[in-house]
Amino acid sequence: MESRMRRAMLPDEAVHRDDATETVERLIRQLLAHAHDAPATVEEGVPSQEVMLEVRLDGMDYSLVRSESHPPPARVHLSPREQEIVRLVAKGLPNKAIADVLDVSLWTVATHLRRVFGKLGVGSRAEMVARALQDGLLSNGV
Repeated sequence: MESRMRRAMLPDEAVHRDDATETVERLIRQLLAHAHDAPATVEEGVPSQEVMLEVRLDGMDYSLVRSESHPPPARVHLSPREQEIVRLVAKGLPNKAIADVLDVSLWTVATHLRRVFGKLGVGSRAEMVARALQDGLLSNGV
């Protein structure tokens, strides 16, 4: 529906919409300046939320809630064997060399990699290593 609205919008309507957005933002800032301090609601695995303002108007309840825009990523747990395989991939070893170093089959290496890809939500070896470094699953010295 938004795309239909966007196509049908005339240039001066677009300016009016931007003005309306700015007006709403200014009003929210003014409301926040007068809002009461409320403790944040904190639940495990849920972004924190804080009710900034609660108002009853014309029989309807309205709330202004502040929340994190990006919840922190969930901490991923890799088994010791998965960590070792990620470390060897980060060193540039192909699956066959990893299988030889760990004395396991190529099938086992591929299975561990599929599981790590799934846990980290990545689709390539490069993404896997980058994510592992980002999440502190590997040291920068690998």
